[in-house]
Amino acid sequence: MDNKKKGMNPILPGFYPDPSICRVNDDYYLVTSTFAYFPGVPIFHSRDLVHWNQIGNILERKEQLPLVNAETSEGIFAPTLRYHDGTFYMITTNVTPTNDINNFIVTATDPAGPWSDPYPLDSAGIDPSLFFDDDGKAWYCGSINGNDKTPPRRYPAEDRIYIQQLDLATGKFIGERHIVSSGYAINSPYAEAPHIYKINGKYYLMIAEGGTWEDHAVSIFTADQVTGPYTPFICNPVLTHRHLGNDIDITTIGHADWVQTQNGDWYAVMLGVRPVNGYNMLGRETFLTPVSFQGEQPIFNPGIGRVLMEDKFPNLPESPVALLPARDDFDTDSLRFCWNFLRTPFERWYELKNSRLYINLRPQKATELVNPSLIARRVEDHRFKAITSMNFKPSSVNEEAGMIIMQNDRFQYRLVLVGKGKTPQELRLILVKDGKEEILARVPYKINEVVLAVQGDGLKYSFLYGTSEDQLEFLGKDVDATVCSTNVAKGFIGPFVGMYASSNGKVSKNKAAFDWFSYSKY
Repeated sequence: MDNKKKGMNPILPGFYPDPSICRVNDDYYLVTSTFAYFPGVPIFHSRDLVHWNQIGNILERKEQLPLVNAETSEGIFAPTLRYHDGTFYMITTNVTPTNDINNFIVTATDPAGPWSDPYPLDSAGIDPSLFFDDDGKAWYCGSINGNDKTPPRRYPAEDRIYIQQLDLATGKFIGERHIVSSGYAINSPYAEAPHIYKINGKYYLMIAEGGTWEDHAVSIFTADQVTGPYTPFICNPVLTHRHLGNDIDITTIGHADWVQTQNGDWYAVMLGVRPVNGYNMLGRETFLTPVSFQGEQPIFNPGIGRVLMEDKFPNLPESPVALLPARDDFDTDSLRFCWNFLRTPFERWYELKNSRLYINLRPQKATELVNPSLIARRVEDHRFKAITSMNFKPSSVNEEAGMIIMQNDRFQYRLVLVGKGKTPQELRLILVKDGKEEILARVPYKINEVVLAVQGDGLKYSFLYGTSEDQLEFLGKDVDATVCSTNVAKGFIGPFVGMYASSNGKVSKNKAAFDWFSYSKY
């Protein structure tokens, strides 16, 4: 193929942060963080590094991922994916206060699963990574953050990278913990996301520092032994966009991982943000850029030095993937991989039947740290339209069902059909901002079948309703979408849009039936 052909970043649009990648022969596999969403850690496959197809979720069983009372930006942090001697290893952290397991490993011989139950590790900190040396020894590399006080921090936000040998058969650590770096810059904050590589007999330690937002950066250190001492490269940080200003098309570049192609070329995946007038509207996404070695020195995107929205394809046979239709008619036995729950569903409260998705109304609410009756997908585009057709007959004033777009429990919009009280059955557009709920618009709606839509356009959302997809009218036009940005809502995730039902604190036997759901960019 013509390796001058241009490809588009991001390779995974929407909330897909902290990417980690590995290659097995001609196949590439990639995982990302999921925080408080379930199932956890989506896994993707590619043969050309540009076109990716989700083949499963690594943490798909409730026993693997107990997310109880987790804040939306808690849960699964920074997974690392590695392959060694016929086995895939995924190592990560579950940052949930109610969880007994912090860092753990799961394994599989088939990357599509099933994956094992977690093997807990007695390790401190976050962002664990595995490195398999030539002699077969396994090494753990992680970041000790502020939750671990030994040794105490020498300055605010000092996180330390450490390395220790790990016995994979027992899950026990061997020997001493080697603290090898606190970052390259003087008083560098938040040294994290470490990965170790061995290239031409030299050990490379790649980390992130500066925090996961606009000051994010990638730094490199080398050593002659896996435990160090590690010497920083004089030209660190080797990759950052912080010097380009916040008006650039991609900010927040960092948290990288390397992979070498079967042709000997090197590439890096990393997270980044596509801002709109300074607002992060989609969360941190996954990007790709080439890497070349100038002697021992890695050069990211040679001659350019930054990640581009449009760049040359890798020198690999182009392998497009078949995309699912924008419209999901719920005519399969299981949900598509794109659908997610908020926190772990310990009970089955939905059903796929007769080409419909039925969602039970339950007392749990999307404004609480619970598992609500919510099934949602990532918003992947600045200009998008999400539409669903719902049949729902509310039986009391506390019942509601419809569409939701949210950043977390305290920042969201709901477009819902609600029950009769002193007023007729009606459609409501509800804003939740900083935990305070407000009805922005309402209209009587007597029938039980309704088409609901949300349309995104940069910093604005518009909400529509009607009896059919071709006859929609506005209930709220050009309302403030920055409510669902990380600038306003804070946290580490991106917005999700989907279907929602709740009986708002009371027991109900009612259900909402969704005929289809469509998501598309425009």
